[in-house]
Amino acid sequence: MTTFDVHVVREFDAPVERVWRAWTEPEDLRAWWGPQGFTGTRAEADVRAGGRILVTMRAPDEWGGFEQHSRWDITEASAPHRLRYVFRFADAEGRAITPADAGIPAGVPESSEHEVVITELADRRARLEMTEHGYATAEARDLSRTGLEQCLDKMAALVADGGADPATRQSASRSA
Repeated sequence: MTTFDVHVVREFDAPVERVWRAWTEPEDLRAWWGPQGFTGTRAEADVRAGGRILVTMRAPDEWGGFEQHSRWDITEASAPHRLRYVFRFADAEGRAITPADAGIPAGVPESSEHEVVITELADRRARLEMTEHGYATAEARDLSRTGLEQCLDKMAALVADGGADPATRQSASRSA
């Protein structure tokens, strides 16, 4: 059976360690998880092999305001350069459900191996490569790629402050 993979490369104006934190710390995950218009409402992270990340995003009101939960079962965590996990849609308690039960179109796999690789570039910038494996249709792959690119746009804005930690960002935004 032919499958289709998503492969996205993005460069960030932030150090590798800051991009890693954006990918693995709950406050940061809530800030960027979900495509344009969606809001990250929950993130829990136990970042180690055998751990998991649970994330929830809420759709905008014009899309019905539904919540979608995802579970990332971590198979490798080599900070700050590599994160491998199995992605599954989940219910609110974190139990795996099928894509159809989550309202996801056909062609999205029930579980999918994902890999994030972060490498250092010149001037303390970071390059992120993200691969998602196993989509059954090109359409499902393209839909996922679009959502991922929108998430990474939000991540780029989050880390563009030169790597400030979440507490510093929050106090800076409150004083603005």
